[in-house]
Amino acid sequence: MSSLEERDVGVAAAPGSSSAGLGVGAVGVAVEAVAGVAAMQEEVAIRREGPEPDPDEPPKKRVKLPEGEAGKLEERLYSVLCCTVCLDLPKASVYQCTNGHLMCAGCFIHLLADSRLKEEQATCPNCRCEISKNLCCRNLAVEKAVSELPTECTFCLKQFPRSSLERHQKEECQDRVTQCKYKRIGCPWQGPFHELPAHESECSHPTKTGTELMGILGEMDQSHRRDMQLYNSIFSLLCYEKIGFTEVQFRPYRTDDFITRLYYETPRFTVLNQTWVLKARVNDSERNPNLSCKRTLSFQLILKSKVNSVLECSFLLLKGPYDDVWIKPVIHHHSFSNDTNETDYVPLPISDSVECNKLLAAKNINLRLFIFQVQK
Repeated sequence: MSSLEERDVGVAAAPGSSSAGLGVGAVGVAVEAVAGVAAMQEEVAIRREGPEPDPDEPPKKRVKLPEGEAGKLEERLYSVLCCTVCLDLPKASVYQCTNGHLMCAGCFIHLLADSRLKEEQATCPNCRCEISKNLCCRNLAVEKAVSELPTECTFCLKQFPRSSLERHQKEECQDRVTQCKYKRIGCPWQGPFHELPAHESECSHPTKTGTELMGILGEMDQSHRRDMQLYNSIFSLLCYEKIGFTEVQFRPYRTDDFITRLYYETPRFTVLNQTWVLKARVNDSERNPNLSCKRTLSFQLILKSKVNSVLECSFLLLKGPYDDVWIKPVIHHHSFSNDTNETDYVPLPISDSVECNKLLAAKNINLRLFIFQVQK
């Protein structure tokens, strides 16, 4: 009998055998057989699945990019989401042309204002398609993506998402610039927030004498008095018997000169039983206002009616009920007659060139005019 047959007999006889030696031999043969089968199965599995991975090596999905490559990814996102005009990431609204090119709100308004000044159709700087407030729309997805990109705090130089940076710089940053609580009595100190408690505990202004504080408070009163003078003047005008106001709409026109210039004019309107017209000009009729970054508007009030006596009036322009342009109230005075029926051009009191561009970019400029007739 061969050795394989002997093994088979030994295995078969093991359960019924009463001999200890025979039992031990049968168990050894069985273990050897099981080990051989397991080795064959393991070899087949290795051939199918390939070599076993190193346990010290992390899974492929958890592999992190080096810091240099991550930085390059952020740079690529910056270049994709930036404004096509200023090449900076938008801080607020994002507009896109019909082909998807992105523009921040400031550049979009500036392009529309430039086109109005040059009497041209505004176009996208990338693809030259026409742009306007009707043709372009906001891209909310880009606005949300930009708000999640990291940016650096100007005080502590740490990275924060853009959506939370403003709150961090105003309320949380320990290095933000702050002022002493004794500023109202003349303390000029400015410094990082974490140094504020130490400064206030040593500030000398609370210990100043009354004479020293009176000089400081006198300067503050002068500034407050100037502000109150404007409001008191407005309240005094509201007590006049004859008060009129109306909504005015400035429409753009062009002069017939060799070098055409943009100006604005309202249709005739009636206030206080008199007919009036308002005119406005850009940068005081500068030759090429589109080449200047600084934009201003000035206006004049013209009486079109014939009057029998001098008409002494005070007037002011404010923003319209549906505009978002802030205009500081300034009161002007003029005595209207048949010979002096036009006021001088006076500045429209807007805060800066950005506000001026908002007005120029609009199809029409809508404001509210108040006229107060002075009683003699």
